[in-house]
Amino acid sequence: MSTSTESCLICGMESSDHESVIFRDDLWAAEIGPGMEVPGWFVLRTRRHAELITGLHDAEVDGLGRRLRALVAAVAAATRAPATYQFVFLENNRHYHALVAARGEHVPADRRGGNLLKLLDEGHRDLAACQAMVPEVRAAYHRIVDRDQQPTSTQRG
Repeated sequence: MSTSTESCLICGMESSDHESVIFRDDLWAAEIGPGMEVPGWFVLRTRRHAELITGLHDAEVDGLGRRLRALVAAVAAATRAPATYQFVFLENNRHYHALVAARGEHVPADRRGGNLLKLLDEGHRDLAACQAMVPEVRAAYHRIVDRDQQPTSTQRG
């Protein structure tokens, strides 16, 4: 377990290529995660090194739900997967991050739920296929965020 930002795997994502980035704002980013290059899988992470959910500032906590909801919706829309999971473990990499993982129709029943992570060791990593999905997920994410920022009829008065 590392507490140094120089050796933090999640902090290192800050230098990800544009082809791997869904979005980046002042507090959060979503990208293809190192070692998680399964098509339809993306990592939502804090931009600063914050350990565990208890290490998040109020602004990060306030924005987490909206960003996670929008990323899950974007991944689901782009992949048309019947299920989209969110995993948070933080045991090996304490920097706060969540894996958003689409589960396609082709995934057998014994690889659903937490067993989905076994796909990492079964030859399902494909960086080029992941990067090919980024533009569609990115566009869906921004559509969802823009839609969610529109005032509703009850907000208008």
